[in-house]
Amino acid sequence: MNTDDVSKIAKALSEPKRIEILMLTTDNEMCANHILERFNITQPTLSHHMKMLTDCELLNIRKDGKMCYYSTNRDTINEFRKFFEKRFE
Repeated sequence: MNTDDVSKIAKALSEPKRIEILMLTTDNEMCANHILERFNITQPTLSHHMKMLTDCELLNIRKDGKMCYYSTNRDTINEFRKFFEKRFE
C-alpha cells in the first residue's frame, strides 16, 4: 500500500455514512437494498458511497444475477492499519 492508496482510503472514510456501511458489512454480506433500508439516504447517494468504498477496495462486491452483495474487505482494512503502524511505532 502506498501513500496514494492511503489518501484515497482516507478520503472514503471522511464520510461518516461510509464508515457505518463498513461496520454494517463487516460480519454480514448485504445487498444494496438492505443497506439502503438502514439509512435515511436516496439510492443515488448510496450508489455514490458504495462506489467510493469499492473503488478503494474497502468493500468487496459479489454479483449474483442482478443482485450485488457487499462485504467489508478486511485485507484492505488491515493493510491500511499496518501502513500507519509501521510508520508511527
